[in-house]
Formats: sequence, C-alpha cells, structure tokens
Amino acid sequence: MPEQKATRSASRYDAVIATLVGFCALCVSGYTAWVQRQQVRAAVWPILEYQTSNAPDIHFTVANKGVGPAIIKNVIVRVDDQPMKNWAEVLEKLLGPGKHPGSESDISGHVFAPGESLTIMTPRKDDGNAFTFDKADPLWVKLNKGRDRVTVEISYSSTLGECWTLRGGPGPGIITEIRRCPTPSAMSFQQ
Repeated sequence: MPEQKATRSASRYDAVIATLVGFCALCVSGYTAWVQRQQVRAAVWPILEYQTSNAPDIHFTVANKGVGPAIIKNVIVRVDDQPMKNWAEVLEKLLGPGKHPGSESDISGHVFAPGESLTIMTPRKDDGNAFTFDKADPLWVKLNKGRDRVTVEISYSSTLGECWTLRGGPGPGIITEIRRCPTPSAMSFQQ
C-alpha cells in the first residue's frame, strides 16, 4: 500500500509539472505572436504629412513618410474651420468671388505608396501659370497669406486595416489612431 501512495503522489506531481510547463509554453507562444504582430504592424505603418509651400509656386501637398501604404478613406478640407466642398470653393474663400483656376489631384480613395508625395492643389492665374513668388502681385500676396488658413483632416488605413486621422494645417500635423475610419459624409471633400 505505501508504494501505491507514493506512485499516486508522484503521478500528481508529474501532472502538476506537466500542466505548469504547458501553461508556460502557452504564455511564451502568445507573447511571441504579440511581438510578431507588432513587428508586422511597424513594417506597414503609413505616416501621412500635409504641407503647403510657396516655393517655387504656391501649392498644397500630401506625402506618405511611413514604411507602408496609406489607403485614403475620407478627406475634409476646411478654411477658417468651415468645411469646403471642393478646391474651387477653397480658392473662392481665399481670393474672393470669381472663378479661380487650379491644377488638382484627387486623393479620395488614393493609395499612397511609401515615400510617395502628391501635389493635391496648385492654384493658377487666369493665363494658366502657377502663382510663383511675386510680392508685387496682390493675388499672390493674398493667396500666400491665405494658404495657412487651410486645414485638412485625412482619415487613412494601413493594409492591416488600422486607421489614423491626420489633422494638418500650418505647423506640424497631428496623427491620431482611431478605431474605425469614418465613411464619407456631407462634410467630405468632393474632388
């Protein structure tokens, strides 16, 4: 009888050790999967940047400074915190009533490759030329001052479906991770 008790006690001890080893293996496996997920996430992380410049001409650009593609989901452009429908409305707000031509690129639904930069708007004079540096031109002066009144809110996702919103304007933009990319609405920019 004492041998049976010792055998049962050893079996229980072996079972406890095996359970503990199995639990540790499960924890290590879970941690490894989490680390791998973070590495994959970092390998496809897009970082959008919005800029406006007056050199050599006045223009507005969006660039992907990240290492993964940025899939544009929704765009809102504002002037003085008022949402605009399109670039014609933006230019009218900055320059006053009338038709103001410009060259524009549609970014709604665009996929920005890593390192890609795109000029989304270049205002043009009536003769079709861009507004190049000319302090004697009152429209150039007005547009140059007004371009800092333009802000963007661009929601985009990575190839893993993670979403961010870039809020950009004069100065450095702010990128915020969000749970879900918003769908286009009445405030969305229509290009």
